Amino acid sequence: MDRLSGGDAALSVHRRINRTEAPCPEDRGVKELFEAVAARLPDTRALVHRESALTYRELNRSANGIAAVLRRRGVVPGAAVAVGIARSPELIAAILGILKCGGHYVPVDLAWPAERLRGIFEETGAAHLLTEGAPQELAPECAALDVLSPRVPPVDENPEVRTRPGDIAYVNFTSGSTGRPKGVPIRHRSIARLVFGARYADLGEHTALLQLAPVYFDAATFEIWGALLHGGTCVLYPSPWIRLSELKRTVETHGVNVVFLTTALFNTVVDEGPAALDPVDTVLTGGETHSMRHLRKAVERYGPGRVVNVYGPTECTTFATYHPLELDGMPETVGDLPIGIPLQNTRLYVVDEGSLCPPGRVGEIWLAGPGLSPGYLGAPEATAERFVEREIDGVRERLYRTGDLGRLREDGNVVFVGRQDDQVKINGFRIELDEIAHHLDRCPGVRFSHVAVGENGAGEKALVAFVVPCEDRCTAGSVTAYLREKLPSYMIPTAIHLRDSLPLSGTGKVDRRALLTSTTGKQRT
Repeated sequence: MDRLSGGDAALSVHRRINRTEAPCPEDRGVKELFEAVAARLPDTRALVHRESALTYRELNRSANGIAAVLRRRGVVPGAAVAVGIARSPELIAAILGILKCGGHYVPVDLAWPAERLRGIFEETGAAHLLTEGAPQELAPECAALDVLSPRVPPVDENPEVRTRPGDIAYVNFTSGSTGRPKGVPIRHRSIARLVFGARYADLGEHTALLQLAPVYFDAATFEIWGALLHGGTCVLYPSPWIRLSELKRTVETHGVNVVFLTTALFNTVVDEGPAALDPVDTVLTGGETHSMRHLRKAVERYGPGRVVNVYGPTECTTFATYHPLELDGMPETVGDLPIGIPLQNTRLYVVDEGSLCPPGRVGEIWLAGPGLSPGYLGAPEATAERFVEREIDGVRERLYRTGDLGRLREDGNVVFVGRQDDQVKINGFRIELDEIAHHLDRCPGVRFSHVAVGENGAGEKALVAFVVPCEDRCTAGSVTAYLREKLPSYMIPTAIHLRDSLPLSGTGKVDRRALLTSTTGKQRT
């Protein structure tokens, strides 16, 4: 079916929530937008890291220096350049330098398994790697790349390269059900759509935005460009590990007024150090199922409208909906908590069996607008399945089928209901359980396996694997060691349980509830 129809009630509410037009630069890429800010506010603080700061002039000159080296090494518009640098001023200058060449950055963690890194380099065609490590210290999978340091002499002149809104700015890799991560390219216009005309946070020259997320996690897109494309300050969290005392000190010292926290971190802060967020004007949180106790406690402390529930898949560039929280009208259960209404220049549809759903009816959440990725790298079938075109209310739309289920309320807010598949989010990272299962089933000594989501000792969501071994030498330790060679750390189950068999439900499927609640069966560590 090429057209999404709906009754009067469905059309009325969808029309109302999708009036999201807002001013947004349509003729310039991120390079030009940043350079315009640097020219207008050269002496304004752009970056803060520990006790040092860089002005927009200094950051721009550093990025120009990196761009000059990259261009001499053969980086041309459209080229992919990998970035494996820890959170630092050098990281920000590096990604800016790549964009100034007309290239796009591919953020990676060099601690990821060699197989995963090789696949990413091959998929993107990256021939260059920016890192602070010396070439001889890098793993063999990086040996084929041109390895460059971001520490190069600054240059005054901006490169005479023009980026267009439709050019690719970066590629993020998310979990894939086939055992290989999926590359999600994001355009310059999608970054602009995220941070210009924002209704979920006040972004401007006064903004001091905390940069906390790893650069390969798409929340970093908001944290970096939400500040730097407005003349605000990007405050780099100073340590690789989060400590509440250091978070509090960073917020207070540098006047941070906007932060994004994953759900798990938000809950920890609310429980153990809520004073850290007292000075913050807007606390954005999302990425997995919320705790109403923590949300209510936060709103009571910080006040109405300062805590904002946000939702969005990588394919729609970080955030797609938002919902400021107030005590008045806050639901009792998380099952009634809205993920909100669409962001500026974003459209949302709840669809079931080819029809727009009226309020109250559950359907799949489909998204549209300039935030959408062009599709998955090297995966035309997956792209065709998830990115579709439909006529809606007389207008042709390109849409992303999220796989998330939701229902519209009468007031236009959307409530998240669940998933159509086994995809989950833990600590903000999107994880396909099938990708973990793919590698588990290929682990030596494993006959059968099953991956589920349970809880750790702190009551937070955690990955749990159940394995039926086919030989005695298969242990929880050997399985974990094998997975560490295949998957990044955030995808390694926190517990591996060895069983004689896996319980089945009446339909012949693995009974997850029985697995998670049972404490019997053979276990070895």
